[in-house]
Amino acid sequence: MLRVHQFAALASGPRLLVLGAVHGNETCGTQGIHRLVAELDAGQLTLTSGTLTLVPISNPLAYNKGQRNGERNLNRNLRPSTEPQDFEDRIANALCPLLAGHDTLLDLHSFQSSGQPFAMIGPANNTGKLQPFSLAAQEQALVLRLGVRRIVEGWLETYAVGVASRLARTAPRDRAGLLSTDSEYGVGTTEYMRRQGGYAITLECGQHDDPGGPELAYQAIRRTLAHLGMVAQAPPDPCLEPEFLRLSEVVDRHHADDELAKTWSSFDPLRAGELVAVRHDGEPVLAPRDGYIVFPNARALPGNEWFYFANLSPRSLG
Repeated sequence: MLRVHQFAALASGPRLLVLGAVHGNETCGTQGIHRLVAELDAGQLTLTSGTLTLVPISNPLAYNKGQRNGERNLNRNLRPSTEPQDFEDRIANALCPLLAGHDTLLDLHSFQSSGQPFAMIGPANNTGKLQPFSLAAQEQALVLRLGVRRIVEGWLETYAVGVASRLARTAPRDRAGLLSTDSEYGVGTTEYMRRQGGYAITLECGQHDDPGGPELAYQAIRRTLAHLGMVAQAPPDPCLEPEFLRLSEVVDRHHADDELAKTWSSFDPLRAGELVAVRHDGEPVLAPRDGYIVFPNARALPGNEWFYFANLSPRSLG
């Protein structure tokens, strides 16, 4: 069961969906949403146009377990299923119609390692097969007003290359393996939203236990409402000097004894040839070029993403 809070203004306007706890141990969005719901219920905040839908706990099983996944990762391979195989498939059958019924998605997350908050956006406008898109200007305008300086692109393209590498390396032996080698595996909430004709941003509000995470999540919702003209509040100013990065490569953990070379934080800088990790057989994993490490996960399961490389994006945010 999903608990969904929906507020409809008397004037038409944007349809905004905000998600929290897509991963069960990422609760900053849950706390930010609960705070906003309390203000709306108390009349301290009023919706002046449009429809606001809030889902504080998008994966109840994972949330109740206090862990990232319930039976699998909800934010991978997200799509409706006529024959659901696990809890996340059943949640997807409730979540996907919600996504399809809205124009804009703000998905609130946090991450395991230390580091400053950042936001992830989709591709530039394109008519390609992987992720055709025509609302890049809307995404770019919103992401510059969420209160973070660092912005990242390139998720689905990078993951598609990772899937091809994973398939070439080993044959999947279980459902988790089958999913991680599915061409659709990189599709999560934001990618699904774009496929339904909307636009979407993932906001990573800092490390899981960062006390500033819930405040950033709450303020991001308020900023989004103001930017979209859904509340009687002046629109926020854009970030004038964003740091815009592009994911360029995903590296999987192959073996339980593969180890990172040190305790990395997301966006730690890397020099070309720097030692990043060591495989169980002693093979070094080196930085392919100058750039940054993103989403390092020392506890990644073998066969799953371990960390990413990123570089400065050549694209302009306008």
